[in-house]
Amino acid sequence: MALKSYNPTTPVQRFKQISDKSEITADKPYKPLTEGIKRSSGRNNGGRITSRRRGGGHKKLYRLIDFKRNRTDSACVVETIEYDPNRTARIALVKYADGQRRYVLASEGLKVGTKLKNGEGSEFTAGNTMPLGCIPMNTFVYNIEIKPGKGGQIARSAGCAAELVSKDGKMVQVRLPSGEIRLIQEICMATIGHVSNADHSNEVSGSAGRSRWLGKRPSVRGVVMNPVDHPLGGGEGRSSGGRHPCSPWGKNCKGQKTRNNKATDKLIVKRRTKRA
Repeated sequence: MALKSYNPTTPVQRFKQISDKSEITADKPYKPLTEGIKRSSGRNNGGRITSRRRGGGHKKLYRLIDFKRNRTDSACVVETIEYDPNRTARIALVKYADGQRRYVLASEGLKVGTKLKNGEGSEFTAGNTMPLGCIPMNTFVYNIEIKPGKGGQIARSAGCAAELVSKDGKMVQVRLPSGEIRLIQEICMATIGHVSNADHSNEVSGSAGRSRWLGKRPSVRGVVMNPVDHPLGGGEGRSSGGRHPCSPWGKNCKGQKTRNNKATDKLIVKRRTKRA
């Protein structure tokens, strides 16, 4: 893919830089593999806003993605490369020999007509899925399973990939995109290559309107609010708040640990932070 920039004929066009979507080959999704998705606008089942700054945006259809890649009986052929409004990566519609179609995450450089295969006997080419134990060292993979048969959960967003570092018995050490090195069972499946649409991180929306199309509402800083609305609000003139950054309910925003999963701590070989 490539990024498309515009002549600065308006303030919006000056910094606007978006994907040219040249790799996309279909305008509409394959209807049998879609379903409706309800928009919550950041509200929970009680109607209260639990995720601020969300709402509006275009209506979407959810594409049913095959994260498991568990059909090992036959190869499949890529029919189309499509845009998915629910994720940053591109998706590919593949067709098996018996006529069954599935959506999979497209790898970088995947073309229409490419043959893909799943399982141990697959060729070592980008887009094919096989157990981690069958993949050579220092290979980049994506859509990695944490539990065998559950489907890929790691490295699924645009441009992401994890690297196989070493093999230790029935476990494999994988360096995740965050820098963390983690132990994963060798029978877990992973797809070779990088996730497509790597230039997504370089895109510049250019206008507030494009953000609203995506369901992103405006964000107001706490320091410009009144004291009744936020702990950082108030003050004469321009004030920086006078206290540690916090949420509207007084909970500190920075420096607090967010990980709370002691059950899998033993599988982490090296933390993403330097201290570990």
